Amino acid sequence: MINRREFLSLSALAMPALAPAQSAPAPGDGLMYLGAFPRRIFVIEEATGNVAGEIAMQKGTPRGTFLSQDKKRFYVMADNMEDCEVVDIAGRRVTDTFRLSESATKKVRLRGMAVDPQENYAVILTRPYTKHIDRWEIGANSILQYDLKAKKVMRTIPWPGGQEREGAFFKFSPDGKNLFLFGDDIVVLNTSDWKEADKWELSRPIEDGFGRINFNQMDDTYEEPGFMTGIFQVQDAVQNRSIMGIARVNLQKKSVDFYALGPSEFVSFTMAPDRKWGYGLKQQVGRYEFWKFDLVNKRLHERKEFAGRPRMNVKVSSNGKVLYIYVAGATIDLHDATDYRRLRTITLDGDMTSDLFLLPKA
Repeated sequence: MINRREFLSLSALAMPALAPAQSAPAPGDGLMYLGAFPRRIFVIEEATGNVAGEIAMQKGTPRGTFLSQDKKRFYVMADNMEDCEVVDIAGRRVTDTFRLSESATKKVRLRGMAVDPQENYAVILTRPYTKHIDRWEIGANSILQYDLKAKKVMRTIPWPGGQEREGAFFKFSPDGKNLFLFGDDIVVLNTSDWKEADKWELSRPIEDGFGRINFNQMDDTYEEPGFMTGIFQVQDAVQNRSIMGIARVNLQKKSVDFYALGPSEFVSFTMAPDRKWGYGLKQQVGRYEFWKFDLVNKRLHERKEFAGRPRMNVKVSSNGKVLYIYVAGATIDLHDATDYRRLRTITLDGDMTSDLFLLPKA
């Protein structure tokens, strides 16, 4: 007869060994910056997920945040769409503010901007609003060159071809000699006289039998200066279908390296620090997917369904091992960039209002 001690020993030998618990990858050692209600920018440690501090805003809650080329300052448009605040990132404080509105009855709203690499001036998309006794008169969109030191408008920059646009996205060349105005075409302006120096006619097919390229979302978080990478859609005139792909734009050489991936689907895009991998989110109510792009071999690597939420954005951690799912709301979900399992959630005490910036510790 087997006694109790022998039975327990034999039972232990017969039991399969437990698989070792999966270790969570470290997300990096940088700092995350996120605009949030009310009137602040969160500073969050990547390594721990703890809020390391806050930057108090003076004029309003951040609505749009722009990073200087040297990554030392934020230019933050407030939610009133009138005030811009200049933030010293290392000092975690507002060092300057400016507005273009003249009075309570003559307002100028800021709708987009770019700051030159030397930070002497900003190019700002604006729209004036004048209050009359019975109505508000809404003026035309204008592009203004604004002196950041003297705090005054230097000039109104003419719209290329005299054609006003409802919206515009600006980007300076790394040396500041050109301003790229993105729209149906990319117009290159010479910043010495603001005349059109060149025009990249994306509205025309770049190859025979190929439709025009429509950029969906571009990302330069980890890009080389003067480059942008992102998702594009194009109409295949031969097969009468819409296809999607990845394009890397060289602004200086006016060239694009692109390749098709398959039928068009709306997918966001962000790039990893090594520029070998890209990630995207497909957001459809009831079905949310991670997409991973192999940028070296120019193909879709895989797609994985996960429990997402309405209105998401994704950013890659500073070491490329973790994916951050943020907005809308007050939580940031951390997912493993390899198998996409959710690692943990960072809960803030205020809803996010702006993009997530990842910067090294000072």
